[in-house]
Amino acid sequence: MKTIHCAAYALLRRHGMTTIFGNPGSNELPFLKNFPDDFQYVLGLHEGAVVGMADGFALASGMPAFVNLHAAAGTGNGMGALTNAWYSHSPLVITAGQQVRPMIGVEAMLANVDATQLPKPLVKWSYEPASADDVPRALSQAIHCANTAPKAPVYLSIPYDDWDQAAPAGVEHLLERQVQSAGAPDAGQLKALVEQLAKARNPVLVLGPEVDATLSNAAAVALADKLRAPVWIAPSASRCPFPTRHACFRGVLPAAIAGISRVLAGHDLILVVGAPVFRYHQYAPGDYLPAGARLLHITCDPQEAARAPMGDALVADIKAVLTLAAEQVMQQSRPYPAPLPAPEPVQDGARELHPHTLFEVVDAVAPDDAIYVKESTSTTSAFWQRMNLRHPGSYYFPAAGGLGFGLPAAVGVQLAQPQRRVIALIGDGSANYGITALWTAAQYRIPVVFVILKNGTYGALRWFAGVLDAEDSPGLDVPGLDFCALAKGYGVNAVHADTRKSFEAALRAALDASGPTLIEVPTLTIEPH
Repeated sequence: MKTIHCAAYALLRRHGMTTIFGNPGSNELPFLKNFPDDFQYVLGLHEGAVVGMADGFALASGMPAFVNLHAAAGTGNGMGALTNAWYSHSPLVITAGQQVRPMIGVEAMLANVDATQLPKPLVKWSYEPASADDVPRALSQAIHCANTAPKAPVYLSIPYDDWDQAAPAGVEHLLERQVQSAGAPDAGQLKALVEQLAKARNPVLVLGPEVDATLSNAAAVALADKLRAPVWIAPSASRCPFPTRHACFRGVLPAAIAGISRVLAGHDLILVVGAPVFRYHQYAPGDYLPAGARLLHITCDPQEAARAPMGDALVADIKAVLTLAAEQVMQQSRPYPAPLPAPEPVQDGARELHPHTLFEVVDAVAPDDAIYVKESTSTTSAFWQRMNLRHPGSYYFPAAGGLGFGLPAAVGVQLAQPQRRVIALIGDGSANYGITALWTAAQYRIPVVFVILKNGTYGALRWFAGVLDAEDSPGLDVPGLDFCALAKGYGVNAVHADTRKSFEAALRAALDASGPTLIEVPTLTIEPH
């Protein structure tokens, strides 16, 4: 480790971070030179796609992903994707090349002025080392900071003349460090939780993305079985923490104050685990809690606990709490919740599939352990009604609602989980925000199945226009898009399917392929709720 360049790669190797997502500029070339043979560089054609791919990789692997962006411009281009990474607790280590140290103060071209301020407030920590000697230590801090609860993106701005400097004395100690967390509840806290669950006349569980992120799904099922309690997924769901065909599963809560209180009416105890309380969207004011209900909140994020407008919170390790609670709570004799009603039959158009039909085909044809990356916001309810999600890590959705997540994230998820098949379900309005990720999928032979639900409009926005009495607003439609032509231009095999039979055949062929495939499917426009 004679140079800081060598020390940085040794540190990344030590943490298993040998995949680098980037789009290089001149400031980044000194870091990328002499690129080690045991590392993989994944090139994205736009920084938004780069951050989205890294986000998907980090979420699906559970480990920090390394991102290398170009100074201020590259960081700015990636900020839209960073909103989703922040709200999904994605551990990204984002680095950006800075001008050489003697040129920063005069604001030379490609100097990142006030570099540490640029990505805020969408990072947990932002830093520019005060000297070259501090670069390896700062990189070590970034990795540990990103990967400790609550996980989150971090940002380092590194002057490019630092990489060739001699490594400081003692840098080898960084390779030996471990940072661990221990957040199990104490005996008193656990006893109080178990007693409240046991005393509740009609408890309900609301589970969030951190249940899935911490692989606590089985513990959540065990607790629901003990309590015979209905289980809702927290609103604005970015992951699936509970099997969707379990007897306790009820669906996804609406993202509105009045809507949540209406759905949870009659429950005397609401236990929210691994989610904020709550991620609202549509403004529908009302009582935060239904009459007679208490709320308990289990979270790994102190900020989520602090900002909640109601309830008692415990900041702790999600998996430890769910596991211990499931072990200690008494088996309840109440019956399981009544079965959910069967979905209503739907009618396809002459040359368009109903989204319900599309999801029925996907659910029937895809492998049991398929992973779905979804960014078709107007078909959210249709998806949850039709899909049977059985396994942890089976569903990813933009946590902040920022478009451009789906296509790139699917590429990153497939890289992180090569033994499972990834199916990206993307609306035509969303697809163009991250369309360049198709090139990366083609170049690296990443076998994602991209399904484009093409209805020629921003479907969710159409629904909101009705809610807000703004249906005469411009810019709601996106006609004239040919995704087969776009995909072929980026090197991806593409097919158009406008009937149930042709879509099923195309999907089967895509799942058998060794490279990426895009299937364009004209769909009817439906309401998201």
